[in-house]
Amino acid sequence: MSRPAGTNGPLSGVLVVDLSRALAGPHATMMLGDMGARVIKVEAPGVGDESRQWGPPFVGPPDDPVSTYFLSANRNKQSIQLDLKSDAGRRDLERLVERADVLVENFRPGALERLGFGLDRLNELNPRLVLLSISGFGHDGPEGGRAGYDQIAQGEAGLMSLTGPGPDEPTKVGVPIGDLLAGMYGAFGVVSALAERADTGRGAVVRTSLLAAIVGAHAFQGTRWTVAGEVARALGNQHPTIVPYGAFATRDGTIQIAVGNDHQWRAVALTTGLDPTDPRFATARDRVLYRDELTAVLENQLSERTSAGWLRRLAEAGVPAGKVRTLDEVYTWDQTLSQGLVIDVDHPVLGTIRLPGPPLRMASLDGAEVARTHTAPPALGEHDEEIRAWLDAG
Repeated sequence: MSRPAGTNGPLSGVLVVDLSRALAGPHATMMLGDMGARVIKVEAPGVGDESRQWGPPFVGPPDDPVSTYFLSANRNKQSIQLDLKSDAGRRDLERLVERADVLVENFRPGALERLGFGLDRLNELNPRLVLLSISGFGHDGPEGGRAGYDQIAQGEAGLMSLTGPGPDEPTKVGVPIGDLLAGMYGAFGVVSALAERADTGRGAVVRTSLLAAIVGAHAFQGTRWTVAGEVARALGNQHPTIVPYGAFATRDGTIQIAVGNDHQWRAVALTTGLDPTDPRFATARDRVLYRDELTAVLENQLSERTSAGWLRRLAEAGVPAGKVRTLDEVYTWDQTLSQGLVIDVDHPVLGTIRLPGPPLRMASLDGAEVARTHTAPPALGEHDEEIRAWLDAG
């Protein structure tokens, strides 16, 4: 059986059977595929992953349109169509599970059992199997059976209350961050379980959820409540505990400035013509207390020059600062391209397309980086015959 082109990575030889759809599970399995695992995506016949229908935008021929949403989460995978409600489909899945190292699913809690693949059956088929199960709110607990959708989870897990222009305008993050974080945590759990299996010889169940993933990313906002008893609320583009840190208006636009310590504040003050000894702003704690006053005087100074001019002066002073880029600017930026964050792949319908690339790079300690190639997200059932022939060959 042929293998995706990226399989020369550290997970080469690991077989992942992917029952997931939409984004959280597919993002996890794409991460594993990026690192060299062979990922077989199991899809419903004639329909496939529902994200194949999510758009616009769709690209390609009108009679065979391709969702750019689906393209975002399924590189380095192969696709087989299985009807898991049929005896033949379940038997093929059994054969895949028997050979798999990892099985990934993001059904509602209990759905896998109803298909006949509960934990007891999976253990019978393959006691070395690592199962990753991603749910909306957890597999148990008083609300464990709820369906999980990213924006619902962003609201329920408190993230929307921290995001937006102010406390009265809760706002979702501009990408499905709960799905993405759950996928990342899930992939981390899988490789951890594989490492443990190398010692014990036994498989494991790894569970995470959109709720868990977002709570796990609360960081200092979480401990503001659990330790200090403060309920954090949205503060727009400013940092709640570091000032100045955020977006600031210039003569012709907006720039971002990050002042993480008093030395950097002195550099900002001297660069912008402010008094670095002003007692209102002398220490990090003072600057938080006098946030509004500092923002007003800083933006008054920044209004005298263009964004480009200020970024140049701040860079010369060693102050962390940057633009607010649109996505077209990001994907044509020399720095983005230099990091391998845009890749070219050959799609069976679209031909050569450009995709966002893997965010990880690996090299040996002598500095030699391993060049990797990648395969396009598969067409629905693209590998049906190939995978079945491999299964039949034993």
